[in-house]
Amino acid sequence: MTQVAEPGSARTDAPTPSRVSHWIGGSFVAGTSGREGPVYDPATGTLTKHVDLASIEEVAAAVAAAKAAFPAWRATSLSKRTDIMFKIRNLVEAHRHEIAALLTAEHGKVTSDALGEIARGIENLEFATGIPSLLKGGFSEQVSGGVDVYQIRQPLGVVAGITPFNFPAMVPMWMFATAIASGNTFVLKPSEKDPSASNYIAGLLKEAGVPDGVFNVVHGDKVAVDAILVHPDIAAVSFVGSTPIARYIYETGTKAGKRVQALGGAKNHMIVLPDADIEMAADAAVSAGYGSAGERCMAIATIVAVGDVADPLVEAIKTRLPKITVGPGSDPASEMGPLVTEQHRDKVASYLDSGPAQGATLVTDGRKHPLYDESDGFFLGVSLIDNVTPEMDAYRDEIFGPVLTVMRVKTYDEAVRLVNDNPYGNGTAIFTRDGGAARQFQFEVEAGMVGINVPIPVPVSYYSFGGWKNSLFGDLHMYGPEGVQFYTRAKIVTSRWPDPGTSKIDLGFPRTR
Repeated sequence: MTQVAEPGSARTDAPTPSRVSHWIGGSFVAGTSGREGPVYDPATGTLTKHVDLASIEEVAAAVAAAKAAFPAWRATSLSKRTDIMFKIRNLVEAHRHEIAALLTAEHGKVTSDALGEIARGIENLEFATGIPSLLKGGFSEQVSGGVDVYQIRQPLGVVAGITPFNFPAMVPMWMFATAIASGNTFVLKPSEKDPSASNYIAGLLKEAGVPDGVFNVVHGDKVAVDAILVHPDIAAVSFVGSTPIARYIYETGTKAGKRVQALGGAKNHMIVLPDADIEMAADAAVSAGYGSAGERCMAIATIVAVGDVADPLVEAIKTRLPKITVGPGSDPASEMGPLVTEQHRDKVASYLDSGPAQGATLVTDGRKHPLYDESDGFFLGVSLIDNVTPEMDAYRDEIFGPVLTVMRVKTYDEAVRLVNDNPYGNGTAIFTRDGGAARQFQFEVEAGMVGINVPIPVPVSYYSFGGWKNSLFGDLHMYGPEGVQFYTRAKIVTSRWPDPGTSKIDLGFPRTR
């Protein structure tokens, strides 16, 4: 989930906190809009930085830099681009701890989770190193007398990515890795809540040999987003965030003639059948529900307990909750950090009131954790709500925090109907020992990513990520094979040639660069 912030406050220059500026044309560019946004340390509530919020003109400057860089980058050989992608991958790997520290400082996630995020991003960089084979077309010889037909894939031009606060490093790598490897140039608009990782990665790309202007970063709010969506020189936009904003991105971008993939929100269900291993299912529910403080679009939000599995499953989950260590992400002992902002923490906590008020049972109240009241950070302890029903706010809304809800149904068919009737279709999972039930589930469930005894079924980089229904606006999923399709377009060539002319002898080794 991400929200596109409304225009920010007027800029007030001060020597501290430090400032996060744009990266345009291969160097840092100070903001000139006169507007700024706050960047907090979620563990302390301290204002640590100001981020420049771009004007329409600053977005245009980034697009102009990308447009100017495109002809030479597109003409760069596949082998050279591959060489650069390998260097990017190795530099990100070498500097993963520095990037992770930025994620912890601005998002709040614990170090192990930050390093895991970077590792999944590196997978996409590794996938992009195979771009020569991924861009291979088809060839049909002698379709007519002396005539051949073949297909090639070519880059689109300048493309843009608008990314969420919950994965400040991984989601940009989902986008730019395939985009620039395919020959496009890129403009990134990261979340203004945790912007520093994008700038750090931009420096690594320059060090790897990415030419100036191929990768640009503009920080901003709705002003920058709208400027991206209507700019005539941007050919495609990728987005990850909440469903209302994804719909807006898709409708506005496509109306302006752009190719758009906009990934929206989620309400991921984990069905637990009566034959499931209770301990395994409870471990999975806790891990998938509270990891990264629940701020994952693939987090398990709702447990659907079938039949008499409900009571022992809820008890097994409940007994695990006091053992979860909540604290600052920089503390190695912490397993779950704070939420990203105070406003978001308070919104998540509100479901602990509305749930019981609408008839649910509050099993564990995260507001009783000492850090909720005693810390200036944005902490909320793990929470568990039982006996949730479809009409409750705790079920209808994407909570996006450390609140796990439990729904009880009598049959497998009821459970599947719950998933299929939900307007979201991002991910889902089933826990069972019955192979027939699992196979039936993957056949009939209406969601884009399915786990069988796997609670968070995020695809590996050589498959593609994306949901169904209101979790995706657009035709193509993100990264993997569909990512290559999204960032390129097919061209069909029909050719006939006269007899070969003269040639010359060259005994040197064949060159590709």
